[in-house]
Amino acid sequence: MIAISDEIELFLLEFVDRRGLEREVERLRNKWKAAIIPGQTKPIQSIELELTQYFEGTLTEFRTPLHLIGSPFQRSVWEQLRQIPPGETRSYAAIALALGKPAAYRAAAQANGANQLAIVIPCHRVINTDGGLGGYGGGVARKEWLLNHERSWRETK
Repeated sequence: MIAISDEIELFLLEFVDRRGLEREVERLRNKWKAAIIPGQTKPIQSIELELTQYFEGTLTEFRTPLHLIGSPFQRSVWEQLRQIPPGETRSYAAIALALGKPAAYRAAAQANGANQLAIVIPCHRVINTDGGLGGYGGGVARKEWLLNHERSWRETK
């Protein structure tokens, strides 16, 4: 994974093989008129530790400070995603309904896809209304693995 932050907040966390990653990084660089250079910051150190705990199955809530880059609607969708417990799923329609905008399921899907903080904002927990996994920027196989990984926590506790 690749993480981008300033000294205070995490801006991006993505799988290095994600399609379009270069464009996302370039958009960040242009938006903030900043160089993106290798290094360690407190948010990056924090997310590294939290990801280790997540993959060990001991962390269910991320606390690394986040910088969310999106419209108010996108942010509201991302907040709904953060409310989905590990190993559970919701449909795009359910997310839209929870926001009080049941007809906005396509917009919810677009907001889900615009998420730049993989795993931390768990867009992998959103599925199609028919129960199908749907798409995932990190790949459907990875989405299935993440969901199975999270479900295994409940089975061992």
